[in-house]
Amino acid sequence: MKNIKGVFLPFSALKFLGKKPHTVRYPLEKKKTAERYRGFHYNDIEECIGCGTCATICQNEAIDMIKIDGIEPKKGDSGLRPRVDNGRCCWCGLCVEMCPTGSLSLTDQYLQTTPDPESFLLIPGVDHPEYGEHKSFVKDDEIRLLDLQRVPMRELDGAERVKSFAEVVLGYMQEEARREASRCVDCAICVTACPDHMHIPEYIAAIADADDELALKYIYDNNPLPELCGKVCTRQCETVCAISHLGDPIAIRWLKRYATEQFPDPAVILNPKIAEPNGKKVGIVGGGPAGLSAGFYLALRGFDVTVYEALPKAGGMTFAGIPKYRFPEDSLDKQISYMEKIGVKIKTNTRIGKDISFEELEKRHDALFLGVGFHVPYRLGIIGEDLKNSIQAVDFLREINLGNKVDVGDKVVVIGGGNVAIDAARVARRLGAEVTILYRRRVEDMPADWEEIEGAEHEGVKIVPQGIPLEIIGKDGKVAAIKYGMAEMVPDPKGGRPRPKLIEGDEHTMEVTSVIGAIGQEADYSFLPERIKEKLEIERGRIKVNEYKQTTIDYIFAGGDTVNRTMDAISAIADGVKAVEGIERFLLGDKNK
Repeated sequence: MKNIKGVFLPFSALKFLGKKPHTVRYPLEKKKTAERYRGFHYNDIEECIGCGTCATICQNEAIDMIKIDGIEPKKGDSGLRPRVDNGRCCWCGLCVEMCPTGSLSLTDQYLQTTPDPESFLLIPGVDHPEYGEHKSFVKDDEIRLLDLQRVPMRELDGAERVKSFAEVVLGYMQEEARREASRCVDCAICVTACPDHMHIPEYIAAIADADDELALKYIYDNNPLPELCGKVCTRQCETVCAISHLGDPIAIRWLKRYATEQFPDPAVILNPKIAEPNGKKVGIVGGGPAGLSAGFYLALRGFDVTVYEALPKAGGMTFAGIPKYRFPEDSLDKQISYMEKIGVKIKTNTRIGKDISFEELEKRHDALFLGVGFHVPYRLGIIGEDLKNSIQAVDFLREINLGNKVDVGDKVVVIGGGNVAIDAARVARRLGAEVTILYRRRVEDMPADWEEIEGAEHEGVKIVPQGIPLEIIGKDGKVAAIKYGMAEMVPDPKGGRPRPKLIEGDEHTMEVTSVIGAIGQEADYSFLPERIKEKLEIERGRIKVNEYKQTTIDYIFAGGDTVNRTMDAISAIADGVKAVEGIERFLLGDKNK
């Protein structure tokens, strides 16, 4: 019986005669795919930043990041692009869902014939660019695997905080920090933008894993002032965060702040290994971020380091210029105390050229590092600038931070649009004044941090954009009013940002009790002997250095504002760290290898 069934069974296929075949006679015809069919990958090369999240998340290891012609590394872009191994891919779409820029998609293209046995390796967006017209599976806006919304930072209300110099930002609680850290995709694009190239993904991952001690160790590896950076850093890292392309960037600054604030004494956790003394002495002029950073890591490497600071406390502009509501003094004290514990000697109230000569410094030390900062303000250059209560922002902020009383009256105008101008305005508000900022360009052109601008507005500071000061009017030798004109923005013939041009006849006068200038600063090199100035190469107020921060005088190194135009703490720290390598090479040479 079984044999008879076997004989007739093949004839059962006759029932399919006349029915439409399921196979596709390629290339004569093409079968229409389902609406969300997942075929070959496509990548928008211009939108992609080469973060590698797709490669990291792929469970089949089907994606590699490779260099391709025409794409070069730049800030916020690794210069790499994904290559897909279609022999490994299972078309799950996880790479598409996790792509933080939305550049990656799957298409309805599923057929490819070629005699090339390597053709299963596809560079989406480069190979078969026409696939971009056939996207079928893209990131689902309703079902996201990435958390695009930042954990909000708690801070004092604007109306309440102007009553004192209490710290505005309250910091993350433990659970908030863990949630925010877990948003990171570990792409390391941020590291390329950080002037100091900190271990950002590593310390964020440690925070997410509830290992705050490990996070602190990663942070201190190349930044001895992390609590400072955790409070006032310009966070260049966040401007290129991969998540920011579709949502809020990771709060890198606030997470650094969280980790550093968990430990009252970092020495207990870090237990740093200090090298045996090598007999070399280094003098550091200026106790700002650049000088302190250089001193810290030189001391760890066995150098005898002395920092000479003109002010009563080390910190440079971070002590003298940043208001206490942004960077409390006890936070600075904690970091400086740690430096002194590892052997950095700090001599405050010591002005070079007055309390000790430059020649004496040269005799005492084998190498010198200049980190004097920009403490000399630019003048406004208008009539009435020398009247009483016409003051400079850097001088005003320094006096306040030193605990001295400054009477600005009840109506203040601040001239400028940078962070120093914003700081001066917010401090004047805390002194009880009504404050207006005059800025010659538009608000969107202001170089100040947008969070600081927003903070000033929340505190009642009024901003008058495109307002150019013309004259300070006095009465009885004291500021009484300011005359200013309104400007229109005209295109820059060289293609730069629009320039302000005074509108003829559009002038205004405002009664004020003080005018605070904040249009920039420069360095004071008067402490340097003429023979040193003649040998140093100084261009437009900045000292020229090589990659190791070494000047044209081999035993003198420099960093911070006197070298770079970024003029922020993290760039100064990076200069100090790099100078350590240069000083070590200069003084120890082959002994260090």
